[in-house]
Parts: sequence; structure tokens; C-alpha cells
Amino acid sequence: MSVLQRAGYRVYSSDFDANGATSDICCGRSYLAHGLVAKARTHAQQTLEVLLPHVESGRKIIGLEPSCLLAIRDDYRFLGLGEIAEKVSAQALLFEEYVAREHSAGRFKLDFDSTRIPHDKILDHGHCHQKAVGAMKAMRKLLKMIPNLDYEFVEASCCGMAGSFGLEQEHASLSLQMAEQDLFPTLRRQPDASVVANGFSCQQQILNGLGRSSLHIAQLLMQALPDKTAS
Repeated sequence: MSVLQRAGYRVYSSDFDANGATSDICCGRSYLAHGLVAKARTHAQQTLEVLLPHVESGRKIIGLEPSCLLAIRDDYRFLGLGEIAEKVSAQALLFEEYVAREHSAGRFKLDFDSTRIPHDKILDHGHCHQKAVGAMKAMRKLLKMIPNLDYEFVEASCCGMAGSFGLEQEHASLSLQMAEQDLFPTLRRQPDASVVANGFSCQQQILNGLGRSSLHIAQLLMQALPDKTAS
């Protein structure tokens, strides 16, 4: 939110509906992952009712968490929710997708400074849903917006957490084996690099397995912004 506001955009939070009333909504992805379709549909309907007025006012729906935003964009269309799901889906974008599009259109104009980032190297691990919809191209574009930034995409498959999968006792060992195939070894080889991981599950896997914190791309961009008071 802060990055978009610094770029001159007016940002509305989904914590409030279009009339300013408090709204407690959940995408329902976790219910879908466990086959609880009826509960997922109920949450989806509630979420769509909050988001539709924003869409009808000409606003985009921007999400930070890939699994949540893509539930709204893709899964809702197949839950029998009708035209409302199609309308909202058509205006739903990941944060990186939106910024990349706005930058290409010449509307997103912020100057970034790589020297403000605490670490010299950035390792970017893509969430499975980001990869599935081709959003890593947008991630690359955002990283390139920071001049002289040294970054590398981690060539790895799923981190192994996969929502609640890696937290379940019967799956915990397999989850860590998946992380040890490529992700963890790559991060261990570069202990001084900053890690960018947009997915909350990925961040938790890295934190639990290596004791290492990760940044969302929005947080990295915020780090690279000069102080407002700077001339």
C-alpha cells in the first residue's frame, strides 16, 4: 500500500467496504485446499460482495498474497457464483503484475536506489501460483526498476509448505525434503543475501527451516525508496 501511495495512487483496503464500513473477509482458499467447497463458496460470496462495488467504481483489485488473489481471479469463477465472480476476476491483479503494467504504461514513476537495501544480493523465490500464471516476468521487471540491483531467481520447485501441508505432522518430513532439493541449498550457499518470497507459505518454510526471514517484493521496493524529506 505504501509503495502505491508514494507513487500517487489512491489505495483502498479490503478491511473496509466501498462505503467505509469495517469488513472482515477471507478468500476461502484454505477451505478449497481441504475440499470444503461449501464453506469456500460462502467466503467467496462474502468477499465478492465487498469487492464488487470497488470494481464497479472502476478500481482494480490488487493482492499481495498469490494464493489469495488467484483464488479470487481463478477459483471463484468455477464455484457457481455467476456474473459477479467474472466481473471481479477480470479486474484482479497481483501487486507485481499491476506495478509492471503501470510502469510499462508510463504511469508508475518512482526512483529507486539500490544502495538503500541492506544487502548487496537479492535471491528471489517464486510462489507456485506466481509461476503458474507467469507472474515471475513481472517480478523481474520490478527488480529491474531498482538500478544496479544484483538479483537472482532461485531455480527451485515448490518450497514444500504448500499452505498447511508442511505444517501437518504426516507431511512435515516430505515437505522439508522438497525444500532440500533446491531451495534450501541455494539459500545456504549465499547466507548474506536478502531473500524475496511473496508467498506467506514460502516465507514460513524458509523461516522454520533455515531461521531466515524473507521480504515481499513490495517491502523490497519500499526499502529502496529515498526518504520523503530527501531533496
